[in-house]
Formats: sequence, C-alpha cells, structure tokens
Amino acid sequence: MAGRPNIIVIMADQLAPHFTGAYGHDVVKTPHLDALAARGMRFDAAYCNSPLCAPSRFSFMSGQLISRIAAYDNASEFRATVPTFAHYLKALGYRTCLSGKMHFVGPDQKHGFEDRVTTDIYPSDFAWTPDWEAPDERIDKWYHNMQTVKESGVANATFQIDYDDEVGFAARRWLFDYARDKASGNSAPFAMVASFIHPHDPYVARPEWWNLYRDEDIELPGFVPALEEQDPFSRRLMDGIEASYTPLSEKEVRRARRAYFANVSYFDSKIGELVRTLEEIGERNDTIIIVTADHGDMLGERGLWYKMNFFEHSARVPLVMAGPGVATGIAGNACSLVDLMPTLIEIAGGDDAIFGEPIDGRSLMPLARGEQDPIDEAIGEYCAEMTPWPVYMIRRGTLKYIHCDPDPPQLFDLAEDPGEQNNLAADPRHHNAVQSFAQEVAERWDSDRLRADVMATQKSRRALHAAMQAGPGESWDYNPPSDASRQYVRNHMDWTVAAERYRFPPLGKQEDS
Repeated sequence: MAGRPNIIVIMADQLAPHFTGAYGHDVVKTPHLDALAARGMRFDAAYCNSPLCAPSRFSFMSGQLISRIAAYDNASEFRATVPTFAHYLKALGYRTCLSGKMHFVGPDQKHGFEDRVTTDIYPSDFAWTPDWEAPDERIDKWYHNMQTVKESGVANATFQIDYDDEVGFAARRWLFDYARDKASGNSAPFAMVASFIHPHDPYVARPEWWNLYRDEDIELPGFVPALEEQDPFSRRLMDGIEASYTPLSEKEVRRARRAYFANVSYFDSKIGELVRTLEEIGERNDTIIIVTADHGDMLGERGLWYKMNFFEHSARVPLVMAGPGVATGIAGNACSLVDLMPTLIEIAGGDDAIFGEPIDGRSLMPLARGEQDPIDEAIGEYCAEMTPWPVYMIRRGTLKYIHCDPDPPQLFDLAEDPGEQNNLAADPRHHNAVQSFAQEVAERWDSDRLRADVMATQKSRRALHAAMQAGPGESWDYNPPSDASRQYVRNHMDWTVAAERYRFPPLGKQEDS
C-alpha cells in the first residue's frame, strides 16, 4: 500500500461558496482557497445533505442520508454502530486525526478517529432537541434570532476565535508529530479533518480581518421578497429567527455581512497555515487537500439568515480539491457531502467491498481527474427546527425541486435563474418535470412514517435530557487526553534525546540554506 496520498479535509462552518473569491466574489478575499482552486478542481454544484450543523456532518462522515441514520437535528445521537470514513481509512492503514468541530452527539466522541486533539465547541448531549409537537415555539436559549445580526462587529476575542486558534494550532502540532514519526520510520499515510467554526455567526471579527473591508464595498442582499410574498416555509423560518417582526437597518445588515466576509478571510488564513505546514514537513506534494463546509449562510438573501433551508446560499457548499491525481478545472455536476465518503475510500486504495452499510454517495474522483460523470444529482433532507414536516430537495441537472407536504412545491431552473426568484412549479411548461419530481418524492420517502419517527426520537431525547439534567452525571463532552508528565523535557528522559525527537527536520537531514 505504499505511495498512497495523504488526505486533509479542511472544513468551515456555515460558509456559502458565493462569498469567496474562489467562486467569483469580487470583494471577499480568500487567497489561499483561490490558490488551491487554481491548481485543483472546483466543484460548482456541491450541496450539503441537510442544512444544519450536526445532521450535515453525520451525513458527511457516514456517506448516508439523515433519514437512513436518524440524524435529524442538532441533538440527534450519532450512533456508534454507524461506520464512518474514519473507520474505513483506519482499516486501510491510515493514521487518522480530527482537530476541531464535528458536533458529535452521544457517548462516542471519536467515531473512528485514532486521535482527536481538541474538544468540541457545542454540547454533546440532547439539550438542543426540537419539538415538532409545538413547532411554532422558540427555544430561546439556543435558537437564532436577529440579535445576532444587531450585535455584529469587531472584537479582539470571542469563544469562536479562541476555538479556531486552538484547532489550527493542534492540527499543525499533530502534523509535525506525524512528520517526526515518519522520520523515525513510520511511513503510514495520514488522513486529517481540521474543522473550524468560522464564519458561523455570531458575526464578530478581529480588527485585522475587519479592516480588510470597507462599509462602502459591502453590497446588500440582492433579492428580498416582501413578507407577504414569502413562501410558507420561508415565513416559518423568518418567524422562528424573529426576522419577520424584527426590522434591520441597512447599516446593521451591512455590518453583519462585513463581519462575515472578515471571518471568511480568517478561515482562509487557517487554510494557508495548514498548507504551509504541509510544505514545512515535506508532504504538500503527497497530500490531497479538500476544502468544504457543512452548509452555507443566507446572510440576508431572500430576507433569511443562517441556514435551515434549501435555497442556494444555505444548501450549497464550497468544494475544492487539489493534490496528486487531481486535474485543474471546474466540475459542474451536482454532488453532495455524502459523496466524500466513497471519494476518500478511492483515494485510499479501497473499494465498495469495505462498506459495512449501504451508502448514498458516489466517488467524485472521476470528476476530480477531469473525466465525465453520468451522475448529476444531489439529494437533501431537513428534519429539524422551524418545520413540522420533513423537507426534501432534489437537484438534478439545472433543476432544483423542493418539497414539504403542507407547502406548495418549488421548482427552480438554476441555469436561467441562479437567484431563485421564479418558482416554476405552477408553470405549464414545466408540468411534466414537476409531476416527475413529485412522483419521485413519493417513491423515495414515506413522509408520514419519517415524521412519526422524528417525533418519537424527539420525545425520547427530551425525556433523557430531563433525566440527565436532574442530577450529577458523566458528561459526554470530549476531553482530549493530555499527560503533562510525558511532554517536552521530564526527569525520565535525557533532554538531548527530547531535543532530537522534537527537532524537525532531523539534524543531518536539513538541506543547506
């Protein structure tokens, strides 16, 4: 198995590709992502499979849609029995590491990763369980609202900045430890996920990133329908995040977008730090780098904020691949995060025989190599807050169909209408397409059964959470192991041996400067 490439997946949280230089934004500065796209493959129709943090990540890790693994919302347990790409890569001989956020819920906080070098940023229990029996009620402790937009701006430190700085440092330190081990004879390839919280709200940026932008350069949202013209699902979202009755001034909207742009640049700097580290340990040319996100951010488009819907700014994600065997170009086929599981397995030299459960994706390596792919499809499911019924998306070719049982269907032709301003579902010219999509939804999903299962798991999780809160118990929040007695220089070792171990490149293997 010699010669297989290393893999590093760099993941953002809530990053819409529209707001990056690599995808054509003329204001947002993302030089490191731009550089990867310039020497690799940019996927222009990549989607998350559920536009919410935990469900999206569980699909990404498992290669399975959320309805298959009951990963409905941010308090759904990610069962230890679900195989992940970390399990498979470890079985294929890779050293695996997770640095940063993955929003695992439940007692298993590693899900196949050999090393996990940071804690998570969010709770790992059932605290954030929605209630479809009362879908109109807000959980004020953790539901988004417009106060987040109103309080956007500049700060020297936030919990998110603290976290991402730690994630970046821990990832780089692990990479140097990998290089030290390799210099000592361990030649196994590595697979790392470095997962950051930015540019997720709150929209608060450090001054050096904020000052990259000027208020006058920040455009306002391009399409904001009047409240009475919003579709029913968008109205429910607006009510849930309080956007329907909390007015925002243009100054507030512009300030939030400026802070978001600043934090996109901050995330981009983390890409640069990791690529530089790969160069410093001599692994850049032997590493496939994948940059993506768990979902996007509406950022005021259509009057919506955050995610939780299947419009482009919420459901589409950046996906850029660069490294050995990856061609330079742009892939237009629709694809999604479930496709990364088989992609990573192909990179690692495995095949479908390794899978312990059926998966819902296909390898993107043919597209990454610049070849043709007959599949041009992405499937989405949303079963979390601010809806009383499952919501489905089918993106096939240029058409996107969105379905929720109590709502009128939506159909958009993204080639002619990238801003999704014209719902074609009632257009006679698209009658056949609408009928075909509706039939596919009915055959693919049993909405009544899925809704009943969602509500049953919500009820059980709320009961469990109440019990867990009733008295002292063991938290599931991940506590990275750390043994200070074995770090740096200690009495049981010769300091010269420690110095030799930590020095990289090893003495005698450095090139003359």
